[in-house]
Amino acid sequence: MTASITAPDDDRPPAARFAFDRRTWKEIAHLLANLPAALIGFVYVAVMISTGAGLSVTVIGLPLLALGLAGARLIGRSERGRARALLGVRIDEPSPLHGPHRRDGLFPWLWASLKDPVAWRSVLYSFIRLPWGVLTFSVTLVSLFALWPVLPFIARGLANADRAMVRGLLAPSDELERRIAELESDRGVVVDTAAADLRRIERDLHDGAQARLVALAMGLGLAKEKLLEDPDTAAAMVDEAHGEVKLALQELRDLARGIHPAVLTDRGLDAALSSVASRCTAPVKVTVDLTERPAAAIEGIAYFTVSELLQNVSKHAQAKSVAVDVWRANDRLLIQVTDDGRGGARLDGGTGMSGLAERLGAVDGLFVLDSPVGGPTVVTAELPWRRRVEG
Repeated sequence: MTASITAPDDDRPPAARFAFDRRTWKEIAHLLANLPAALIGFVYVAVMISTGAGLSVTVIGLPLLALGLAGARLIGRSERGRARALLGVRIDEPSPLHGPHRRDGLFPWLWASLKDPVAWRSVLYSFIRLPWGVLTFSVTLVSLFALWPVLPFIARGLANADRAMVRGLLAPSDELERRIAELESDRGVVVDTAAADLRRIERDLHDGAQARLVALAMGLGLAKEKLLEDPDTAAAMVDEAHGEVKLALQELRDLARGIHPAVLTDRGLDAALSSVASRCTAPVKVTVDLTERPAAAIEGIAYFTVSELLQNVSKHAQAKSVAVDVWRANDRLLIQVTDDGRGGARLDGGTGMSGLAERLGAVDGLFVLDSPVGGPTVVTAELPWRRRVEG
């Protein structure tokens, strides 16, 4: 009895039946090819590991092992290709090796290669495949001559085991791949943010304090020339220079506060946020409910998040009152800023909200904006809680 078969719409193994159709013959071919493929893989990884481990006491052992693991990745790729072609397994290729490359130096590349999980799974696959390859080759070959009436059932059962083995050891981890992609994106955000902050600091120094100090030096030079000829004019110029010094010092203090305020380092979030709140155009009630201080990096991000949100309130919200609440819930630091302004804030509204969301996302944080037209606006931010290490 024969029957036609259509490709399944999902990854469930096809059902076995009395049919020597194209799929069955592909499975038989795969099972017969298991033995030579398993022999090649087993010999390769055995020689590679024994050589690398034996020479690990020398300077060439670990580099040889790293190169051997790169070869194991190629074996895994060929096995995935064979499974796709003969077994119809829908399986994606893992991401390339992440981390430093050889151009970054030997030791970073060596460490990234030696801890490559994809390569080590391929090594494990090649090790356990040899007895399985002998079994499938022998059973399939005997069944071709002695058990051919039930060969489709035997081939389907052995092929389904092969499918499970390939998916279990050679398929990429969806969660791992997702996490790698997130970390790559977050790393880009952190780098871009750091570069933007450096450009801002450079611009503020160049246009502010540096310009004032240059003018101050020129003014003092002119005053020095007039000191004997016109003491009154020189005294007035020195008095003007004294005012410029005060303004330059104030700009430097503001710049230093923008980098990392001293009050945050010395007294923590409560005092630092109260200082920021005093500069807001609307009355701000600050409530910080923390029994201990978080890590310095998390504390700094929380401070600058509230600072930028209060600046947005001053510039855009036209609010009459603002509330800032900071508390800890399990392993999260939560921040909520509420104002009774006109609302209508959006992440793409050009008020810096999207930048805040990206910065928080770069450290596994969350940023939620609720701002209907007419208000009120509620911004909730979450940061991972990390214990502070005093040093």
